[in-house]
Amino acid sequence: MFDHEIIIKKIILYVEENLHEPLTLETIASKSNFSKYHFHRIFQSLIGMTVTEYIRLRRLANASSALLYTDERILDIALHYRFESQESFTRAFKEVYKLPPGKYRRMMSDVIKNKEETTMDSKVKGWFLSGSNPFNYEMGIDHEVVHQGKASGYLKSKTVLDSTEFATMMQAFKANQFVGKRIRLSCFIRTEDVSTYAGMWMRVDDTMDDVLQFDNMSNRPIKGTTNWNHYSIILDVPAQSAVISFGIILSGQGTVWADQFTFEEVNESIPTTNLEVHGELLDDPINLSFDEEI
Repeated sequence: MFDHEIIIKKIILYVEENLHEPLTLETIASKSNFSKYHFHRIFQSLIGMTVTEYIRLRRLANASSALLYTDERILDIALHYRFESQESFTRAFKEVYKLPPGKYRRMMSDVIKNKEETTMDSKVKGWFLSGSNPFNYEMGIDHEVVHQGKASGYLKSKTVLDSTEFATMMQAFKANQFVGKRIRLSCFIRTEDVSTYAGMWMRVDDTMDDVLQFDNMSNRPIKGTTNWNHYSIILDVPAQSAVISFGIILSGQGTVWADQFTFEEVNESIPTTNLEVHGELLDDPINLSFDEEI
């Protein structure tokens, strides 16, 4: 399974770097050294959609950013991201963003300008900032750097000088629905100028706040500047589990973006990534795609 995840990460990186180029299933599958059909099954199993659907959504996400942050003509944006015509681009864009590109550009540009002026320090619904020196970091919603949909969550250093400082953008919820199961937490992460390390983390606690399962990707850290890629953590939720906490972590300086968090049950043939054996809790995690704001 982990070999498959490594290969899929390489494929996603290849896709990210070539969204403006022709991308066929045959070409992409050849990069994996799997047959087209075997690659298709693995990609869909890990990412939750076909590679064709993934490419389409990533092209639309990049196009949405170009609409908001450049003056490029809609036709030029459409052609750059391999849509046959402005009409086909408009149909695809409207299906995902519920507005035609021109109207989206007009409406969302005004919304984002207002947000930048009035809610720069606003909190992110469902998430809170913690860590060794959280006041040296900032978390928020980014409408420009997105993976899919309208926004991503970000965590960045502000006045961090010491590489041992860290912060996390996190939330916690009751473990009830996952007790006795093995679960996979996945998300897409992008980084910029990360000096020490960034990653995703998850822990499972009992009612006494003792840690039962934990992984913070310290044995597979993300460093430097990286494009969007897919990461996962797999932990057991033992019978005595009470709380599941999770989030993204940034140690030292830099910026990390995250989007599309998902939880799913997996079978015991998939090994855990466990590294070692704490207000009112929500029943379920919320705002996993960062689309909801206060």
